[in-house]
Amino acid sequence: MKEKIVKSVFFLTAFFAVVVVSFILLFLLRDGYPIFQTVGIFNFLLGSSWTPSAVEPSYGIFALIIGTILVTLGAMIFAVPLSIGCAIYISELASPRVKSILKPATELLAGIPSVVYGFFGLIVLTTFIRTTFNIPTGQTWLAGSVLLGIMALPTIISVSEDAISSVPREYHEGSLAVGATRWQTISRVVVPGALSGIAAAIILGIGRAIGETMAVIMVTGNAALIPDPIWNVLSPIRTLTGTLGIEMGDVAVGSDHYHALFGLAVVLLIIALIVNLSAVAILSYLRDGRNAGPARSPRFKSPFYSSLKNKFDQWFRIVALVLLILLLLSAGLWWAALAVVLAAAAWHYGRDRLSQKYIQTIAFAVITAAALIVLAILAIILGDIIINGFPALSWDFLTQAPSNLGRSGGIFPAIVGTLYLVTGAILIALPIGVGAAIYLVEYTREGRITKLIRTGVDLLNGTPSIVFGLFGFAFLVLFLKIGVSLLAGMITLALMVLPTVIRTTEESLKNVPQSLREGSLALGATQWQTIRKVVIPPAIPGIVTGAILSIGRAAGETAPIMFVAVVFSTRFLPNSLFEPVMALPYHLYILSTNVPNSSTNRYGTALVLLMLVVAFYSVAILIRSHYAKKARG
Repeated sequence: MKEKIVKSVFFLTAFFAVVVVSFILLFLLRDGYPIFQTVGIFNFLLGSSWTPSAVEPSYGIFALIIGTILVTLGAMIFAVPLSIGCAIYISELASPRVKSILKPATELLAGIPSVVYGFFGLIVLTTFIRTTFNIPTGQTWLAGSVLLGIMALPTIISVSEDAISSVPREYHEGSLAVGATRWQTISRVVVPGALSGIAAAIILGIGRAIGETMAVIMVTGNAALIPDPIWNVLSPIRTLTGTLGIEMGDVAVGSDHYHALFGLAVVLLIIALIVNLSAVAILSYLRDGRNAGPARSPRFKSPFYSSLKNKFDQWFRIVALVLLILLLLSAGLWWAALAVVLAAAAWHYGRDRLSQKYIQTIAFAVITAAALIVLAILAIILGDIIINGFPALSWDFLTQAPSNLGRSGGIFPAIVGTLYLVTGAILIALPIGVGAAIYLVEYTREGRITKLIRTGVDLLNGTPSIVFGLFGFAFLVLFLKIGVSLLAGMITLALMVLPTVIRTTEESLKNVPQSLREGSLALGATQWQTIRKVVIPPAIPGIVTGAILSIGRAAGETAPIMFVAVVFSTRFLPNSLFEPVMALPYHLYILSTNVPNSSTNRYGTALVLLMLVVAFYSVAILIRSHYAKKARG
C-alpha cells in the first residue's frame, strides 16, 4: 500500500506539467476568444492596423507578426554563422584548456538576464547605430536583431556543439585515412553528420528569439508598422511579445483591447510551441538514430535525389547571399555589401585554384574568428556594465530604499524582493520537479502516458515567459483573486522554471548505474527504499545544479512578474505573501525606460542583478565540473 501511495504521488507530480499547460491554454482561450468573435479570426490575423486606443480601434496583428518574423530572421542571420563557427571550434579545434574557458563563457552569456541585455542594447547598441548611420534614433529592427542574435548564441552553440561531438570518431578517422585534410573532414563528414542536431539548434534559437520580451521592447522602437521597403533594417518595428509587455499593464480588464491582447498571446503561444516541438522532434529522431547504432543501413538515394538536393543547396546559397546584400544595402553599408560580393566571387572562381592547405588555413581562421567574436561580445557587455556600474556600489546603495524615483537612494527592497521571489519559486518547483523526474525515470516505461507527460514538459519549456505572466494575471490575480502579490509571483516563476528542474533531475537519475538498483532490489529492498537510499543520494549534485540554474533564471526574469507581483518603488519590505514587492529586473527596466537622469543607479542595479545571477550560474558550473572530474577519476 505504501509503494502504491508513493507511486501515485509521483505520478501526480509528473502529470502536473500537463495540467499546467492545459490551464494556460484554457485561460488564454477564455480571455482571447471574445476578440475572435468581435473582429473575426481572419481580420485579427491579417489586419494591417493595430490601433487599440484610437477613436475607432483596430485590432489587426499582421504587422506585429511580420515584425516578429523580421526581427527573428535578422537575429538568425547574425547568430547562426557565429554559433556554428564557435561550435566547430569548441568541438574540433580547441585545446582542452581553451575549451574549459570558452564553454563557461558561452554559458555565462546564457545566464545574463534579458533585461540586462535590453539595458546594454538601449544604452550602447542603439547609440552606436544612431551615430554610425546618422539617423534620429537607433531603436530599430537592426538593433533588435543584433541583440536577439547575441541572446540566441548560447542556445545554438551548446546544442550544435553537442551534435558535432556526437558524430562517431570512426567517421573522422576514416576520412583522414583516405587522405582528406582536417577541414575536408569537418566540412564534408562531421558537419553533414551533425546536420539534424544543428538544425534543431537553429530552431531552438528561433524559439528563443520569438519568445523574448524585455530586450525587444527596449531596443526596437515599438512602431506597429511594416518596414517600407520590407528590407529596411533601420526602420522601427514591433513584435508580438513587445506589444504584450507594453500594453498589458494599462488595459482595462474585460475590454476589447484586453481580449485582443489575450488573442495575441494565443497566436504567440501557438507559434512558439510549433517551433519548440519541431526542435524536440528533430532531437528525438537524432537520439533514436544514435541509439540504433551502426546496424541501421542508410537509405538508397537516387541520382535524381542527389541532383535535386545539389540544386536546392545552390539556390539556397544564392537566395541567402542576395538577402544579406539587400540587408546591408538597406542599412547603408554599401562597402560591406561590396566586400561580400567580392568575397563570394573570389571564393567561387578561385577555390579550385587554391591548394587544400590554403583553404584549410582560411577556414580555420574564419572559425577561430567566430569564437573570438563570441568572447569579445561577452567581454564588451560585462566590461561596460562593470566599469560603469562599479562606481555606484556602496554600502548605502545596497542597504537603503530608493528615493527620488530611483535616481538616488539604494536598492535594498529590490534585492530582498528578488530573493523572496526566487526562494518561494524554488520551494514550489523543486519537490514537484524532482517527483516528476523520479516517476519518469523509475516508475514508468515509454508509453502513451509517458509521451503525454514529456510533451507537457516540452510545451511548458517552450512557453514564452510573457505568456506565463499573462496566465498568472488571468488565473492567479483575477480568477483566484490573490491580487498582485509576492505569492502570485512565486507561483508564476515556479511554473516557468519547473521544466528545468525536471530535465536536470531526470538526467541525474539516468546517470546512476542500473546495477545499483538491481543490487538493492536483489537484497530485498522495495522500489521506494531503493530510490530513497540508493538512487537519490548520488543524484543529489545534479539535482542541486538544476535547482541553482532555476534560481538563476528566476532571479533574472522580468516579463513573468511584471503583471502579477511587482511595484517599481517601495520603502518597505512586504509583511505578508499577499503584498507586492520590488524586484531588481523590473526596477532596472523602469529606471532604463521611464526615469531620466538616473544613469548611475541604472548601471549599479544592472551590475548587482548581473552579479547575483552570474553567481548562481557559476556555482552550478563549479558543482558540475567538480563531479564530472570526480566521475572521470
